[in-house]
Amino acid sequence: MTQRTTYQFRLYVAEGALNSVRALANLTALCQAHLPDRHKIEVVDVFHEPQRALEDRIFMTPTLIKLAPAPVRRIVGALSETQTVLLALGLQ
Repeated sequence: MTQRTTYQFRLYVAEGALNSVRALANLTALCQAHLPDRHKIEVVDVFHEPQRALEDRIFMTPTLIKLAPAPVRRIVGALSETQTVLLALGLQ
């Protein structure tokens, strides 16, 4: 039996900002469609955890970081261009 790869994402958002809300919705939909039962999404609000955002060098929101599998990748924006996001994350 082969083990399926689990994708780990960290999404940095600014609480209540429209683009942050859209990014989370778009990421959730993308994962449900392309990575069902194979993803974990951690959401970090830069207003509640500013030091963490600085440590990860987050200067704009929303910012998505694909942590696993390697390589680590970053995307800034609302993640509304599904094909572009899939390609950028190495899922195409």
